[in-house]
Amino acid sequence: MTTLRKGLVMDQRVEPSVADGGVDDGQERLARLVRNAARAYVRGLQLRLEPHDVNYGHWSVLRVLWAQDGLSQRDLSEQAGITDSTTFAVVKSLDALGYVERRHLPGNNKNVHVFLTRSGKALKRQLIPLAVDVNQVSVEGVSEEDLRITRRTLIRINEALARDEATLLQAAKPTTRKKRPRPDA
Repeated sequence: MTTLRKGLVMDQRVEPSVADGGVDDGQERLARLVRNAARAYVRGLQLRLEPHDVNYGHWSVLRVLWAQDGLSQRDLSEQAGITDSTTFAVVKSLDALGYVERRHLPGNNKNVHVFLTRSGKALKRQLIPLAVDVNQVSVEGVSEEDLRITRRTLIRINEALARDEATLLQAAKPTTRKKRPRPDA
């Protein structure tokens, strides 16, 4: 592991099939390959965001706000796919950096809504090209046909896993059972 700055760590572990310069022999688990690719995307973006004093957690929240400004912290958490407590910490950090402001909407003192500041909006022009760059680097040397097949396959994998999750969550829901009378002992 290499420490870069402010706790940002770049993982230098390399999978054996990649380290040997070989091609996947079909024995590598798909989940592991997808996880490693996702980690490489995140690392590539982190390294590009670092000079802008933005971390990956900030990026996750900013992306959502650039698409829909003024969300409640709860909605922001759901759309960013992070926990409420993480969202609170990230929003607090972004507020301290001057990229967002938190406020209550008139007549609603319960929910805190998050709004981009002028600086937060301006970051979009600087940071989106960094994510585009990571995506371009990741597919260098990959044919259009392979990319089309990969996208289609990953969409189907995500759909299958979402169905599986829904099935498992449904099965895990407690059923309402009537208590049986206990026989007297």
